[in-house]
Amino acid sequence: MGPDPAVATVRVAVRRALNDLPAGARVLVACSGGADSLALAAAVAFEAPRAGREAGGVTVDHGLQEGSARVADAVVRTMRDLGLDPAGSVAVTVGAHGGPENAARHARYTALDEAAGRLGAVVFLGHTLDDQAETVLLGLARGSGARSLAGMPPDFRRGEIRYVRPILALDRATTRRACLAMDLEPWDDPHNEDPAYTRVRLRHEALPALEKALGPGVAAALARTARLLRDDAEALDALAARAYADVLDGEGGGLDVAALEALPRAVRTRVLRRAAIEAGGPAGTLAAVHVDELDRLVTAWRGQHHVDLPGGVRALRRYGKLLFRRRGTAADGRRQ
Repeated sequence: MGPDPAVATVRVAVRRALNDLPAGARVLVACSGGADSLALAAAVAFEAPRAGREAGGVTVDHGLQEGSARVADAVVRTMRDLGLDPAGSVAVTVGAHGGPENAARHARYTALDEAAGRLGAVVFLGHTLDDQAETVLLGLARGSGARSLAGMPPDFRRGEIRYVRPILALDRATTRRACLAMDLEPWDDPHNEDPAYTRVRLRHEALPALEKALGPGVAAALARTARLLRDDAEALDALAARAYADVLDGEGGGLDVAALEALPRAVRTRVLRRAAIEAGGPAGTLAAVHVDELDRLVTAWRGQHHVDLPGGVRALRRYGKLLFRRRGTAADGRRQ
């Protein structure tokens, strides 16, 4: 008799992800001990040897609650029992910048980058369809564009480290059933029940309310929307990359305003965002309102002098060019 259907479903997803990796690539599972990442860890431990791959696991101890080190030790033991080698934990210090959720995420990814870099491994993350649906709702609440509403990509890079989300198309119910079938006891993080966190309120209040009002399948529909929007966003990003090269002024720098104005707005705003980031504007704080003001310098110019952007960057229009300067420098002047 074969494995439980939930176990088989998780293993198939992992097998596909392993098959997409370059030959010889190692895998490092990021496992919190929750049902999603625990089911992922078990599936990787089962499938990796059959694919001829080395696979280890790591858990990150954020130190945000009493007994976190004990929980991390238990997760490490479970990963070792499953057959992941090496398996270990990394303790991090969570700062306060950007709020508790963002600070914890930053500390976690920094630790994963370092662990994967030491091993030369690809990191597997246990995000699911439900996580994707929550991410899309967060983007909607912020009034974000298609790139944000496209949610979490199934595969991405942070510098030299590649990250993969093998079970992004599976729901939490499947991973929990898989753990139950394999006699694995997930650790339920108390923070996942704390309504102080926006994502928790989405999970326990907003999504159930939507399901009640609209019927079942809302999470799956949101995740499907994210996939479709990601296709659109990637196509627009590719167009914007080509357009950026075309509007660059090769002689004096800056962007040619006439060429910018001729672009479709969806492409133009991407070009403007890229130019602002390359000038030193932090991507995480460069909001739609900033890009809209840049666009007004191009399409609704009435002699306004400049637009101040995050990171000490100033954009100004001079002689048919859009220029980006650091505020306070000699080149930071008004329109002439």
